[in-house]
Amino acid sequence: MRKYWLELTIGFVPVLLIFLTVIGINVMPVLFFALFGTLLFFTVKGKGKLTAFSNGKSRNEVKDTSFTFGQIGGQERAKQELVEALDFLVKRDQIEKLGIRPLKGILLAGPPGTGKTLLAKAAAQYTDSIYLAASGSEFVEMYVGVGAGRIRDLFKDARTKAKKAGKESAVIFIDEIEVIGGKRDGGQHREYDQTLNQLLTEMDGIHSNELPRILIIAATNRKEMLDSALLRPGRFDRHIGVELPDKKGRLHILNIHADNKPMDENVNMDRIAEQTYSFSGAQLESVMNEAAIYAMRESSPVIMESHLLMAIDKVLLGEKTDRETTKEERERVALHELGHAIMAEHVRPGSVSQVALSPRGGALGYVRHQPQQDQYLYTTAFLHNQIMIALGGAAAEEIFYGERSTGSRGDFEQAVNIVKTLVESGLTSLGIVDATMMTPEKWAEISGTILDDLMGKTKVLLEARKNVFEASLQTLLKEETIDGVSFRSMIKLHEAA
Repeated sequence: MRKYWLELTIGFVPVLLIFLTVIGINVMPVLFFALFGTLLFFTVKGKGKLTAFSNGKSRNEVKDTSFTFGQIGGQERAKQELVEALDFLVKRDQIEKLGIRPLKGILLAGPPGTGKTLLAKAAAQYTDSIYLAASGSEFVEMYVGVGAGRIRDLFKDARTKAKKAGKESAVIFIDEIEVIGGKRDGGQHREYDQTLNQLLTEMDGIHSNELPRILIIAATNRKEMLDSALLRPGRFDRHIGVELPDKKGRLHILNIHADNKPMDENVNMDRIAEQTYSFSGAQLESVMNEAAIYAMRESSPVIMESHLLMAIDKVLLGEKTDRETTKEERERVALHELGHAIMAEHVRPGSVSQVALSPRGGALGYVRHQPQQDQYLYTTAFLHNQIMIALGGAAAEEIFYGERSTGSRGDFEQAVNIVKTLVESGLTSLGIVDATMMTPEKWAEISGTILDDLMGKTKVLLEARKNVFEASLQTLLKEETIDGVSFRSMIKLHEAA
């Protein structure tokens, strides 16, 4: 019926305007006020031209929410916590007997690519709910009140669509919640404040005895930026950390993404899980996809372990490039990478997997390290060793050329970040300090002291192994790669000599 009247209006209005024009009536004022009224209406609703058409309809609804928790790997603890929170929606009779107040909001916090969006989709499937998704940036406009209007529309849409679908609950997922939920500083950001205030008001208006029930799931990788009013009990009641997967989780994720791919029977997925230390779920998916691409390039019917290892390098460093370097540059890069490798074998024997001289991404060469056991606590000695490995390349250049090059910039950034970790953990001569109260001068002083001392130790250790450099340099220049076993044989042979 509504469609019929819409078509009738669309056909009648142009005919009326043409008729009025023919009989000599000026229709321009009518058109002007009609256009102005339409723009004003859509602006107030948070849609339309003045808001940059950021909403095509009202909100994107994911109608197919068949994604389950079983399809998410590497987040067992997070899934367990989330399921426990969702049971407040599923087991209604039980929670009413115990007098439990259902949760209104769940905050998923963790690094990018760890599966926060997937967890929200699985939550909608688990609770048999309507699922609506939005990003924090969708609510931000230059016009005051537009974001608040969109928040109201979001909650209204959730209730309307849940009723229409015959569901008793709806899950609203807001990604990048820090965009609208950042800490209020009393400044002039009236649009941001009104949007946040409206979100708080809508959350306060969620009552346990109302149907359909609304559950908000928000995701952020910067939890420290969120306003305390959002984080208090009664709003986002549960804060669930979604962290990078451990080895067991990485193996699970790799197997999930290998299900639809022809894998060689000799592929050791356990070894690939070890090689992908500190990878997120998104990076692991990319590894499997890139490995399939490498297999296709070589016209291989199956994905072999060599394809997976190449894919790991690509995800970490980027694709191989066709940069042509001079002989002098190749030799400098080779010595630089050998400095990293020799230093790594000294502080952590057996750690080097490969030394490569092939340009990849922004690097002209690289050292691939054997995966270390998942570790979450670091000692001063361990962090000092990591700094010495990072400084090994620059130290080798100083030993053989008497100066460093710009190729050490990334290594120095890594070393300075480790120094920052040492200071913030109270592992330096400064003792326990508040890092936010450190002046730039004090940072420069403590960084210079630690890095100069460790650079001196690194150069002494590498000076004593110049024969290892000389023996392995020609092999690396000729072959472009040295595997870890061959490299350790060279070190053992020439150190004994």
